[in-house]
Amino acid sequence: MTGGRRWVLALLVALIAVPAVVALTGAVAYHVANRSNRTMVVAGTEREYLLYVPPRYDPAKPTPLVISLHGAGLWGAAQQEISQWNRVADRAGFLVVYPSGAGGSGVRVWHDDSGATGDVRFIAALIDTLEAQYTIDPTRIYANGLSNGGGMSFVLSCTLSDRIAAVGLVGAALTMPWQWCRDRHPVPAIWFHGTADGAAPYRGGTSWVALTRPFPSIPQFVANWARRNRCGETAADAAVARDITRSTYTACADDATVVLYTIRGGGHTWPGGGPLPDAWVGPTNREIDASSLMWSFFSAHPLQQHESPRSLLQHPADH
Repeated sequence: MTGGRRWVLALLVALIAVPAVVALTGAVAYHVANRSNRTMVVAGTEREYLLYVPPRYDPAKPTPLVISLHGAGLWGAAQQEISQWNRVADRAGFLVVYPSGAGGSGVRVWHDDSGATGDVRFIAALIDTLEAQYTIDPTRIYANGLSNGGGMSFVLSCTLSDRIAAVGLVGAALTMPWQWCRDRHPVPAIWFHGTADGAAPYRGGTSWVALTRPFPSIPQFVANWARRNRCGETAADAAVARDITRSTYTACADDATVVLYTIRGGGHTWPGGGPLPDAWVGPTNREIDASSLMWSFFSAHPLQQHESPRSLLQHPADH
């Protein structure tokens, strides 16, 4: 990464879910650094995405697809740099796509709330487009995201569980209550969250991101997800590194395991990922590599066949 791009990325990371007062700065920096390489029109709106096809891609073989979603105020190319998914794709041979939230007058965000229907349609249409152009394995399509992108991954698990095999959430900023999710199909999920996350607090509550609307407790949200998947009631805890504890819910319906990696002292960052400004988002843990661990989890969980979910597009959320 060049010095100039590193500074632009640092600036934009600082804008994850930021107040509107800095929206203009984010918009300007976006236009300077944006590297999305494809566009499509969904419901009359042009949407952008960055697609990575590894050199070992073989069109004769069904290939997994990983969808990685940026945090608020960022864009697809920033998520590529932060998550470092491309190096995992090079090893394992899957495609990675980094969609961008809709542009406009403010920062780019995923609408993981009652306005999410447009973004859900975009992701569904993006999957359709890539399936038409590449040999995508329909049983191995996965979604993950950072912060607001993690919240959107939750939305996708509730609205596209007939297409998304498993999801990953890193520093998830969850703006919708658990009860919002009406789809009870088991969806495997892997979480990464730091105990020193100042944007989306590990134990829940308000933060500089949400001054009046508290975030939920991450351990409780994960436990709710395990109940959704009809897992055993108690998670098995294991210390996997000096500052890392893994909590695993097993004996789930459809083998839909739920895993939480708790990073002691970790910030609002992607473990093992691209460098982020500690002063804004806290330290990035280097004991584990979230993308590699996520891929190992994803590859063990292909899509289970079931009826289509009760779509958000048909059943608006209650508030």
